[in-house]
Amino acid sequence: MKKAFITGITGQDGSYLAELLLEKGYEVYGMVRRSSNENYERVAHLRDKVTFTQGDLADQSSLDEAIKDIMPDEVYNLAAQSFVPTSWNQAVLTTDITGLGVTRILEAVRKHKPDAKFYQASSSEMFGKVQEIPQTEKTSFYPRSPYGVAKVYGHWITVNYRESYDLFACSGILFNHESPRRGLEFVTRKVTNTVAKIKLGLAQELRMGNMDAMRDWGFAGDYVYAMWLMLQQDQPDDYVIATGETHSVCELIEIAFDSVGLKAKNYVVTDQKFFRPAEVDQLIGNPEKARKSLGWISKTSFEGLIRMMVDEDLRLLKK
Repeated sequence: MKKAFITGITGQDGSYLAELLLEKGYEVYGMVRRSSNENYERVAHLRDKVTFTQGDLADQSSLDEAIKDIMPDEVYNLAAQSFVPTSWNQAVLTTDITGLGVTRILEAVRKHKPDAKFYQASSSEMFGKVQEIPQTEKTSFYPRSPYGVAKVYGHWITVNYRESYDLFACSGILFNHESPRRGLEFVTRKVTNTVAKIKLGLAQELRMGNMDAMRDWGFAGDYVYAMWLMLQQDQPDDYVIATGETHSVCELIEIAFDSVGLKAKNYVVTDQKFFRPAEVDQLIGNPEKARKSLGWISKTSFEGLIRMMVDEDLRLLKK
């Protein structure tokens, strides 16, 4: 039985990945930070199937102990300060966790389990002010937020450890991927949750920032399968994981309201406080390499994803 160690297991991607690995017969371990308030909501249904260990990407010793104790076959580093707007207010924290944290866990793997296969969660936010459309594995990075800058560091330190120490280390450059498990602070879930509230008479308006921003949105459940596929290859490499389609925030809003029989124009209000200091206008990935090398494709349509999220938010609010 293979052992897998997941940092960020209580997040959206971590919960879907844990489910996938359990289905494939893995022994799954997940790292959680010590907190007075436990946040196991997304993995509550897996509590008796996953072994949780305390640790933090800011603390080298906890990572060393986790790798030494578990001796995993595969390590998936999904933990991060992952909300882009927060990265301006907490730039140093974001740099430490999202950037330097990658070095710390790579060091733990290098010292204690160098034959483990390592996955790093890179991000389309690294492309930022895009240098070409669509973006591929060879597109130059131009990050437009402290989060994006930290992710660039995490990406290149993974490449460096792969080339310097011959580690099996991969980076998945994942474009926006959403689900009903997405945090309420993210734009997709903010929209679907507020639309559900408006439909049920619990809210009167949806306040938004830049609705012209274009993104390549997919379903997180599809994307974690690509993570696993990367670590099943003979050689480590980096891959863009995307749908190859781009949609505006305005389209997202229209689909969400339409799914409950309402007109967006009657409820949406523009609010300057939700605009970023430096905007990323358009992201669209070219997943051709992943399709050819991994046999991976995105299965869930954009409209299907948004309707899925609205339906689940309606269910949760009624409950």
